[in-house]
Amino acid sequence: MSTSSDRPAGDVATATDPAGGSPAPHGAGRRTSGSDDPDRRRLVRRQRRSRWDLKLSPYLYISPFFLLFALVGLYPLLYTAYLSFFDWNRAYYIRGDFIGLDNYKFVLTDPTFLKSLVNTFSIFLLSSVPQILLALAIAALLDRSLRAATFWRMSVLLPFVVAPTAAVLIFGSLFADQYGLINQFLASIGIDKIAWHVDRLWSHVAIASMVNWRWTGYNALILLAAMQAVPRELYESAALDGAGKIRQFVSVTLPLIRPTMIFVIVTSTIGGLQIFTEPRLFDDTVSREGGPDHQYMTSTLYIYARGIEDQFYGRASAAAWVLFLIIVSIAVLNFVITRYLTRRHTS
Repeated sequence: MSTSSDRPAGDVATATDPAGGSPAPHGAGRRTSGSDDPDRRRLVRRQRRSRWDLKLSPYLYISPFFLLFALVGLYPLLYTAYLSFFDWNRAYYIRGDFIGLDNYKFVLTDPTFLKSLVNTFSIFLLSSVPQILLALAIAALLDRSLRAATFWRMSVLLPFVVAPTAAVLIFGSLFADQYGLINQFLASIGIDKIAWHVDRLWSHVAIASMVNWRWTGYNALILLAAMQAVPRELYESAALDGAGKIRQFVSVTLPLIRPTMIFVIVTSTIGGLQIFTEPRLFDDTVSREGGPDHQYMTSTLYIYARGIEDQFYGRASAAAWVLFLIIVSIAVLNFVITRYLTRRHTS
């Protein structure tokens, strides 16, 4: 008679069914298969939620920005495009009839709008180009070992903190036509006074000076942050090879901060072509439309004057889209040029 100790290892103990059925494995009533195990199902669900969390959580984190952009950025842009194809009834403040491209034809043949485009590009060139060059030079100076470096680095940001209205008051005392400080200085040395608010070129210079004063320090800190990330060992190696400070700046610093330079150039281009506050506050006439002859009216000031003041919303929308397409075209051109220069340098 065999006992349980005589069974071979691995044999499963069985019990006889009282009803006479086939024997069932021992413990079959207590154990289930792996797919039916509650703990295993719970683990599978937890792993599935973890995978979905890894896939979806980045999009959930950035979704508030895109939702806000769609609400206050994309919707006004699309609605402006829609409105540019319609007339506007100023008497009842309602959208009028569909007129197709008539608003665009009017804007592109309007001498005032064309003059505002020339003024915009003129002020842009007088502000953005010197601004980037000055910011680059200031960042290079602040990148060196200086006493009280934090103080000097924070001081260049003070003009950006000053409100535009206060900045205009400061520069208004400098560029006043009769009793401005600059004209008084010119008169003291025997030079004729400059009609800052009348002469077209000099008004652009005055407005560009305000823009440069406010934004140069801001761009300098962005470039300084990029320069701080350049490994110091590269400068030491260049110095051992006999490269001077200027050579190190041209051959080491500029190539390594090129992505930041592209960012500064693109943002300065967009901001320079959308300039509004400085010419609006610089104007001392009653109409405030860029001078008596629109000699420093910018495109955004034209849009404001035609849309808000004159209530030609269809024409203002068409002008806004023309300016938008110009800015996008210039930004794409900047991207293509910088990408070509980058490929040429790396090759």
